Amino acid sequence: MIRFEAFNEMRKGEKQMKITTVLFDLDGTLTDSGPGIMNSVKYALEKAGEPVPKTDELRKFIGPPLKGQFMEQCGIDEEKAAEMVTLYREYFTVTGIFENSVYDGVEDMLKTLKQAGIKIAMATSKPEKFAKIIAEHFGLAQYFDVIGGACMDETRTEKQDVIRYVMEQCEEKERDRIVMVGDRSYDILGGHAEGLKVIGVLYGYGDLKELSQAGADALATTPQEVAELVLATS
Repeated sequence: MIRFEAFNEMRKGEKQMKITTVLFDLDGTLTDSGPGIMNSVKYALEKAGEPVPKTDELRKFIGPPLKGQFMEQCGIDEEKAAEMVTLYREYFTVTGIFENSVYDGVEDMLKTLKQAGIKIAMATSKPEKFAKIIAEHFGLAQYFDVIGGACMDETRTEKQDVIRYVMEQCEEKERDRIVMVGDRSYDILGGHAEGLKVIGVLYGYGDLKELSQAGADALATTPQEVAELVLATS
């Protein structure tokens, strides 16, 4: 486990700010959703007659808002990207959503945090409707006090906006008592923009370089280490 000084600052002094609430990303943090996302992207590109990139390029679609990724990776305008998202969902809503699996140790992590009295929320750039279906499908919904995500109409997709939306639904309002957990730079940057400390996970789709450059306050290599970091300040 790698800990950074910025995270440890929360533990210094006589009056520690105890963590009461944890916000989790979904894709690449709780579940390995890569196969379903990449297959849905391939379906959309093939149906639109667009070239399908190699796997390394398809991986870039895991985590960030879809429309923006279609624009960036395919060099298309916003209108065309919105059409691609519609095609993507044709496959994802029926098949891709279940081409997914829970990372080893995630449920134990959630149980540990819940038993310690930590409030648990989900903040994902995936549409909230899909996030709730996935959480129910894998039996994870029982651990969450709040499940929040993007809007189907793409009006709330940026990670900072999703995090703010989820925080508005949480009981805890002191930002020093809330931690964000995610696997991509978007999670780190979005959490910091809302004044949160962020734990980056290295078992997902972001690597050490990406998370370090984004300024992760701590890094964990397993879900168990995430729980240890949170409970060390709780």
